[in-house]
Formats: sequence, C-alpha cells, structure tokens
Amino acid sequence: MIQRFQSLYLLLIAILSILLCFVSPVTFLTPESGVQEAQMLEFGFSHLNDVTSLNDNTMPNVVKPVMSTWALPTINIVLAVLALVIIFLYKKRILQARLCIILAIASVGYYAVLAVYVLAAKEMFALDWYLTPWAAIPLINFVLTIMSTRAILKDEALVRAADRLR
Repeated sequence: MIQRFQSLYLLLIAILSILLCFVSPVTFLTPESGVQEAQMLEFGFSHLNDVTSLNDNTMPNVVKPVMSTWALPTINIVLAVLALVIIFLYKKRILQARLCIILAIASVGYYAVLAVYVLAAKEMFALDWYLTPWAAIPLINFVLTIMSTRAILKDEALVRAADRLR
C-alpha cells in the first residue's frame, strides 16, 4: 500500500519543502538603485544567524541580510516531516486525511508568515519587492496536499465498499 499515488504526492511535498529552505521567495529593490536588484533578506538557512546592519562599511558592495527569518524554514521543515509521517500512516487512512488537512493549512500559513516578514521589511527599509518563481512552491504543496487527500479518501471508500461485500 506504500506505492500509492498519494505517497508520491506527499514525497514531492517533502522534497519541495526542503528545497524552499534554501531559496528566497522574495526579492527586494532598493530605491536608489532603480532596476538593480538587491536581496536585503535571506529567507532560508544560509544566513540564519548572520544578522548585520546596513551601516557596516567593511564590504560596501556586498548586501548583507538585516533580518532573521527563522520561521519560514521552520515551517518548511515541519511541512516536510509531516508529509513523511503521513506517508507511513498508510494503515490509518482517516488519520492520514486529517493530517493532510493540517498540512494544507500549514502550506497556506507559509504565505501569511511571508507576508508579515515582507511588510515588516517594507516598513523598516522602504523597499519595493516582488515574488520570485520559488514563491509558488507553497501553492504547489497545497494543490498536491488536496490531491493526496482526495486519493486517501478514495482508498478509504474502496476499502469500506470491499468490507460491505464480505
């Protein structure tokens, strides 16, 4: 029963969530540079503990992160672990479906936390921002979670129908 479609969907969710820990879903534009891009915040583990100020003139051409965003990679790790746990609960399909709903809510919650960080950065530094293509990963995770939930519930209906025939 572990080779079901929902297992593949959940494995893909885990892989994408881990990938999102190491890429930035938002890019900020500095007002004086115009078109030149500058990533003022690092959304991931790469600079999690390196919180510095913009006034550091030791390396003037290097833009350093100014805000720690530990909640975003933490949500992604929780999503990945939860997806892997759901895969191995294949004998408890109702519990699997309920945990998939929690997984879908957490995927949408990622956008809420991201919005809080972006609005805080915009207010603190007066920066313009735009989403990178990596920002679509939580939405993809949400769709995959809904697909896996439907497949789990379909399996449960099939098992219940088979039990009625006996």
